[in-house]
Amino acid sequence: MHIRFTLNDAPLEIEAPPGMTLLRLLRERLNLTGTKPGCGEGECGACTVLIDGEPCSSCLTTVATIEGRSVITIEGLADGSALHPVQLAFVNEGAVQCGYCTPGMVLAAKALLDKNPDPTEQEIREGLSGNLCRCTGYGRIVAAVQRAARELRGPEAWDTEEVVP
Repeated sequence: MHIRFTLNDAPLEIEAPPGMTLLRLLRERLNLTGTKPGCGEGECGACTVLIDGEPCSSCLTTVATIEGRSVITIEGLADGSALHPVQLAFVNEGAVQCGYCTPGMVLAAKALLDKNPDPTEQEIREGLSGNLCRCTGYGRIVAAVQRAARELRGPEAWDTEEVVP
């Protein structure tokens, strides 16, 4: 099947079997290995990508369903060597340990912040609920999303009492 879609803001045309998963296409054919295989059932979030801005499990998404759509992977967030504010917040808040869940978690956080630039802690937890982390703990991940939200809203969003040197 001939498939045309946008990958990380660049148009792409590729031949692939219609039943091939997007996860396999990304990792095996396009060498974008930031998207991680996990449970294979859409439960863990390790394979999360953004399709038209929405978090999706690439292990369940077939390539036939991405025709004409926009796919963003973790590799597509950074601007050259400059990390996206969500990526940088995960680093600065220590929200990365083994790193296996991080790409999916970061993409889910980005999608949440695109829709809701000032989420409550509960909204963050709900927005990340499809992504599991076994190492870092959700406290640091929530703090990273809160930090990214403040960064993305600009300097006026920072409460001087919350700023940690």
